[in-house]
Amino acid sequence: MATAKQGDKVRINYTGTLEDGSVFDSTLKEEGCCEDDACGCNDDGCDDEGCGCETGPMELTIGNEDFFPQIEEALVGMAPGEKKTIVIPAEDAFGEYDEDEVFAISRAQLTGDIVPEVGMELELTGDDDEPVEVVVVEVTEEAITVDANHPLAGEDITYEIELLEIL
Repeated sequence: MATAKQGDKVRINYTGTLEDGSVFDSTLKEEGCCEDDACGCNDDGCDDEGCGCETGPMELTIGNEDFFPQIEEALVGMAPGEKKTIVIPAEDAFGEYDEDEVFAISRAQLTGDIVPEVGMELELTGDDDEPVEVVVVEVTEEAITVDANHPLAGEDITYEIELLEIL
């Protein structure tokens, strides 16, 4: 049976989980997902991020850095139908949590009619005029405190991968 090698285009299924076992991303439809519109799936996509209704299996070319390098490396030598579990430490995944990425801005800096609330996602303009996605973590009359860390920063992540086919 053929095994995957560098440069091969492959189709995989995967499920990404955190240390507590919660799923943050998957190409698999969860049990009950999309049945009777259980997760909001329709022709336009899915309301339940990570349930797999929208994406289905992923296609990638091994070595093209389409996904985490550790996963692409793990695919080398796998045969269709084979499964592996890969743990990616925080520093190699979405980075360590950086307290310097949590900062306050004056409410006067907000444009438009934005009424900030804790948990709200905003896009700010950084020092280099590049957009920076942040989450509001505290609101006072004078300022809002935001967190620019990736939501999974500081988390070790685990992927269960299955090689479906070599294309």
